[in-house]
Amino acid sequence: LIASGKSLEEVGLVQEDIGWPRGVAIQCRVTTENPEKDFAPDTGTLSVYRHSAGPGVRMDGIGYSGQTITPYYDSMLVKYTVRAQTFTKALAKMTRVLQECRIRGVETNIGFLLNVLTHPVFQTGIVTTSFIDQHPELKKVSESKWKFANQQQTDMKKTGYAERMLRYLANLAVNGHPTELGADETKLKPGHSDSLVLKVPEVDTSASTGGLRKILLDKGPEGFAQHVRNHEGLLLMDTTWRDAHQSLLATRMRTKDLLECAPLTNSVMSNAFALEMWGGATFDVSMRFLHECPWERLERLRALVPDIPFQMLLRGANAVGYTSYPDNVVHKFCKQAHSSGIDIFRVFDSLNYLENLKLGVDAAGSAGGFVEGTLCYTGDVTDPSRGKYSLEYYLELSQKLVDMGVHSLAIKDMAGLLNPRAAKLLVSSLRAAHPNTPIHVHTHDTSGSGVASMLAAAEAGADIVDAAMDAMSGLTSQPSLGAIAANMRNTPLETGMDMGKLAPLNTYWENVRSLYLPFESGQLSGNSDVVQHEIPGGQYTNLLFQSKQLGLTEKWPEIKRKYAMANIVLGDIPKVTPSSKVVGDLAQFMVAQDLDVQQVNDQAETLAFPESVVQYLRGEIGIPPGGFPEPFRTRVLNSRNLTPIDGRPGASLKPYDFDKSKEELSSTYGANFIDDKDVLSHALYPDVFVAWKEFELLYGDVTNLPTDFFLNPMVVGDEIEFEFGAKSGKKYAAKMTSISPVQEDGKRTVSFELNGERWFISVTDATIKEGLVTREKAGGEGTVGSPMSGVIVGLKVKIGDIVKEGEPVATLSAMKMETVIPATKAGVVERVLVNVGDKVEGDDLLVTIV
Repeated sequence: LIASGKSLEEVGLVQEDIGWPRGVAIQCRVTTENPEKDFAPDTGTLSVYRHSAGPGVRMDGIGYSGQTITPYYDSMLVKYTVRAQTFTKALAKMTRVLQECRIRGVETNIGFLLNVLTHPVFQTGIVTTSFIDQHPELKKVSESKWKFANQQQTDMKKTGYAERMLRYLANLAVNGHPTELGADETKLKPGHSDSLVLKVPEVDTSASTGGLRKILLDKGPEGFAQHVRNHEGLLLMDTTWRDAHQSLLATRMRTKDLLECAPLTNSVMSNAFALEMWGGATFDVSMRFLHECPWERLERLRALVPDIPFQMLLRGANAVGYTSYPDNVVHKFCKQAHSSGIDIFRVFDSLNYLENLKLGVDAAGSAGGFVEGTLCYTGDVTDPSRGKYSLEYYLELSQKLVDMGVHSLAIKDMAGLLNPRAAKLLVSSLRAAHPNTPIHVHTHDTSGSGVASMLAAAEAGADIVDAAMDAMSGLTSQPSLGAIAANMRNTPLETGMDMGKLAPLNTYWENVRSLYLPFESGQLSGNSDVVQHEIPGGQYTNLLFQSKQLGLTEKWPEIKRKYAMANIVLGDIPKVTPSSKVVGDLAQFMVAQDLDVQQVNDQAETLAFPESVVQYLRGEIGIPPGGFPEPFRTRVLNSRNLTPIDGRPGASLKPYDFDKSKEELSSTYGANFIDDKDVLSHALYPDVFVAWKEFELLYGDVTNLPTDFFLNPMVVGDEIEFEFGAKSGKKYAAKMTSISPVQEDGKRTVSFELNGERWFISVTDATIKEGLVTREKAGGEGTVGSPMSGVIVGLKVKIGDIVKEGEPVATLSAMKMETVIPATKAGVVERVLVNVGDKVEGDDLLVTIV
C-alpha cells in the first residue's frame, strides 16, 4: 500500500492508535574489524562459521565456513537482532547469541560488543553517544575477561583455543618443524596410530606418608641435613625429569609426559632424596622449543608430587641463564622458585668462581631453600700430572663452600671423568674434612663406568648419589638407578627402592623415550674417549646437533679432538654451562677454520672468534681457576679495544626494574595475562619470552596436545583427541580431511572436522618460494606499515622527501573506504617499497623514514 502511494494515515498507522511499547530490542552488527586497530577491516578465510539462533533472535547475513573475506566490500558479516520483555533480558539474550556464534579465521568486533554489553554503565540503559570515547578499554579485547558460566568463553585466548590448535596442526602438516627444534626429520613419522598407549597404574594418593619432604618442611634445611647424615643406607636422587633427558634428548621432554607419571613416581619413589626436575636448560627450552611456561611445569608437578623434595640446578650468578644478571634478579628468581615448589638448590658456577657461587648460595638460602654447594669436577685427582685440579684444590674449595653456610656438598662430574678410584679418594677425603655435612655425588655415564663410580663413592662415605630410571640412563645420562639399587641390596647401604614397584614406571619411560626418537643423538654405546675430550654429558647431544647444522657431521671425531684443544687454549677450565659453550664454540670454530692450538695463539689479534669466547676472556662469566691464559687473553682484548672486567661480572650491574618491566609487558600482552613469573622469565630471557608469546598469539596453548601429534605431522585421515585446559573435561575430536594444492598466493587450505564440524585453516607454504613476493614487515622506528589489507591507491612521497610526523605518505583502499597513512616520525624518506595499485597485507612495510 505504501508503495502504491498511500499515506500512513490512509493505511491506519496513526501514532495515537499505537499502544505502549511491548518489550525491548537490541541489534548488534558483527563486522570483520579489529577493535584494537581502530576497527581496521580484516581479511582472510573463515575457518568456521556457525550462526546463533533461538526464540526472539533474528539473523541477517550470509556466511559459511571457508568463505573468503576480501578487502573490496563492506566489512559487516552478519546482523543479529534480539527481542525480550525487558532490557536486562534482551542484554542476556544478545550476550548468549554472541557467545554461541562461531566466526573464526579473521578478526571480528564480537569481543568489543561483549565488552559493551557487559559493561555496568551500559547495563543501566543510560548512556550517550560518547560512551565508547569515555571507555576506551572497551576496544582492548585481547585483555578482556568475562564472567561467563562457560569457561571457554571467559577471555579471547580461550575463545580461540580450538582454532589456534588446529592452526598449529595445519602448519606442522604443511611446513614441518623449524630446523632450530633439532628434530631429525628422518626420524619423524607422518601419520599416527593408537598402538602406543602411555598409561601408568593408578595409585592411592591417600596412602601418602609425607616422604623425606615432610622431614625437610618440618625440620628446615639444617634439620634435614642432619637427618640425611644420620640416615642408614644410601639415598638416591632421580634425574629422569631433568638431566637425563637434557643429556639424551636435548632437553625436549614435555610437561605433559611428566605429569602422566607424576602420581606413580610420588608413590613408588617416596623414599628418594629428591627428584632433580627443574633448572639448567629446562627453563629456556620450555619456552623456546616446547612453547610451555617453565613455572607452570614446576607448579603442576609440585601439586602431584607432595612427598618427594624437588631439586633444581642453579647456575650461581647466572641463575638459569648463560650470562650474568643483576643481583636482585637472582634473588627474586630463587624466592619465586622456592615459593613455586623447589626445595633444594644445587648451586654451582661453571668456573668454580667463588664470588659467583656466593651470590647463588646467598640467594637460595635467603629464599628458604636447602642449599647444596657444588664442586664442578674436572681433571683426575688420582693423576698428579693434571696440575691445578688436585685433591687439595677440591678440599680447599669445599671448605670455602662450607664457610658460606651451605647445607650439603655436591661433586658435579659433568663429563663422567670421576672414575671409581678418583671417587673413592675424593669422597673419603671430603668425608674426613666435613664429617657433619652431607655429600652428594653426580656423574654422567658417558665412559660406561658410572655405576662403578657411584658404588665407590657410596662406600667411601657419600650420602646421596644421582641416577636415572633404567630406560633413561646410560650413555651421556646418569648411571642406572636400578643397577645401583640392585648392587646395594642386602648391604648396609641398602637404598630402600622396591624394584617390583619401579617396574611399571620404567616401562612407562621406555615407551615415552620412543616418542622422542627424533632427538636422540644416534649414540649406540658409551665412549671411553671422554677422558680425552671431556665433553659434558649435557652438552654432548647439543654439540652433535650444532655440528650437523653447521655441516660438520663428518668431522665429529675432529670436533671432539678440537674440543680438548680449545680447552687448553682457554686455560684448562671446568666445563659446564656456560663455560662449556665457550669451549664448544671455539672447538667448532677451530674445525671450520682448520686451526690448531699454535695457530689460534699466533693469530689471536686477527681471528674472528665466536662472541662467547671474547666474552669469556673479558671476564663476563667470571674468573677461571688459576686465572686467564696469558698473553692470549690480553692480545685478544687489546685488538678489540676491550677492557677486562674486574671481579664478579654482575656486581656492577644496575638493579633490574621489575615494576617498569611489568608495566611494559602488561601494556603489550594485557595486564590480565602478565604476572610476576612472566616478568622474571622476560628478565632472564627477553627475546625467548617474546618469541614464546608471539607463538601463543598464533597457535595458543599447545601443552595438551599428545606428544605424538606435537612432534609428528598429521596426514589426511589422521584423527586426534585433545582437551581444553588441564582439567576442563571438555574434549575435542579432530580429523584432518584434506590439504589443498598450493594457491597463487602461496597458501594451502587444510580442512578438518572438529567434533563433526568442518573447519578450514589457511596456511602459507614456506617451501614454495618461486614467483612469490614476500614483503618486509614494519615494526622498527621510522617504519610506516599498512594498517590493514588493501590496495595502494595513492603515494604522497618519494625518496628524499622531507616529511613531518603525521604528514600523509600514502592512501590505502580497503572495504569500500580510503585510509590516509601518516608518517610515523619527522625526517627524510629513505625507501618507498610500494607502487600505486600494489596489494598489501596488514603491517606490510610501505615507507622508511630516517
